[in-house]
Amino acid sequence: KRFTESQIILILREAEGELTVAEICRKHVITPVTFYRWKKVYAGMDVNQARELKHLRDENGKLKKKLAELVVENDDLRFINGKKW
Repeated sequence: KRFTESQIILILREAEGELTVAEICRKHVITPVTFYRWKKVYAGMDVNQARELKHLRDENGKLKKKLAELVVENDDLRFINGKKW
């Protein structure tokens, strides 16, 4: 990723001024699709909120990975426990 959350928020704040979306996109070498996707995610946020959002997303990813590992382990234990020795 080329831009940090704080940079993205600053770019979105430029749009609140007199610059048009096309001018902002040219200035920062991004597409309008990227601009509007950022706007959908980061609209109305300040830098601290964006950092917190990133932290929560990272934590959520780690928890999902841990859950997947536990599900696999649980399935293995059920398979072993279900066999007749």
